Amino acid sequence: MLRRLHHEQPESFAFTPANQEWARGQISKYPAGRQASAVIPLLWRAQEQEGWLTRPAIEHVADMLGMAYIRALEVATFYFMFQLQPVGSVAHVQVCGTLSCMICGAEDLIGVCQDKIAANPHTLSSDGKFSWEEVECLGACANAPMVQIGKDYYEDLTAEKLAWILDELAAGRVPTPGPQNGRFTSEPAGGVTSLEGERTEAHNGSVARAVAIGDTVKRIDGTEVPILTPWLQDEKPRSGRADGKPVSPFLGKAPVEKPVVAEPTPAPAAAAAAPATEGTRPAALEAAREGGADDLKRIKGIGPKLEQLCNRLGFYHFDQIAAWTADEVAWVDQNLEGFKGRVSRDEWVSQAKLLAEGGETEFSKRVDKGDVY
Repeated sequence: MLRRLHHEQPESFAFTPANQEWARGQISKYPAGRQASAVIPLLWRAQEQEGWLTRPAIEHVADMLGMAYIRALEVATFYFMFQLQPVGSVAHVQVCGTLSCMICGAEDLIGVCQDKIAANPHTLSSDGKFSWEEVECLGACANAPMVQIGKDYYEDLTAEKLAWILDELAAGRVPTPGPQNGRFTSEPAGGVTSLEGERTEAHNGSVARAVAIGDTVKRIDGTEVPILTPWLQDEKPRSGRADGKPVSPFLGKAPVEKPVVAEPTPAPAAAAAAPATEGTRPAALEAAREGGADDLKRIKGIGPKLEQLCNRLGFYHFDQIAAWTADEVAWVDQNLEGFKGRVSRDEWVSQAKLLAEGGETEFSKRVDKGDVY
């Protein structure tokens, strides 16, 4: 298949500041002179940010890595995971058309995409929200037919179910991924015949992970997870290496030689565990009040992990969060391990005030309906 760059291209590309920092961390994994090894993750992050891979993005990555443009272009055009044309602003749908899915109804799913999105693959829908393509085996044969939307699998589909999923996505809701016919995982369609113990989990492992992360069709701006590059934490930026060889200006820091330390002296436990001191710590509870904790996941920006963290900090109820002052918000923002700044970014306090008074937000309504996770 001939793969060419799209005939219409944006003027420029730049990573978001957080994605730029993420890219710098990826480059730093490789020895001096081998930065080009990071080309695939950087191209992928550019696509995650924009939805598709543009010529300015390819050239920007090549510049970061000191590569000739043609070398980065060779990578982008070789791997079919890179989208070289605009994709839907909401979602790009990949329909598996290989044997198992084809036998089980993939052609019907393709028909839905042709009817609801566009007659031809790699073509935007009339509203620009969706695009689609047929792909080779995605490895979910036991749950055929299936599609991949964004990062997640939607399995055991019918034409009607896929049409519903597209309608939900168009309305701003993200249906729970995984089997869509009631199966927990890939057990026999007629029901379990062994290991029939009672199941307590709401989702299988793959779906539970997708639900916890919640980034199915989300564009990635780099603020989603902390950047884990501990080997760079104490290093000061400099313009070149000690041996005089140049360092990419996009990397910003020279490669770090890991020192050999016979026996590091551990920091005092109290100091290591000391929380950030900015702001004022809000009043906390030892445990939830009688009747149990509120479902903090009804606040946009709080997922299962953040709810657990809030509970560990002594925050169980909407009215607690609703009463936080600006100083208290600053303290919580600084002490959400791996989620700093979430309180301010997602305006927890204003949401909590509505919920504490018995009202609802648009997000809490969707949570109550089971449309989001």
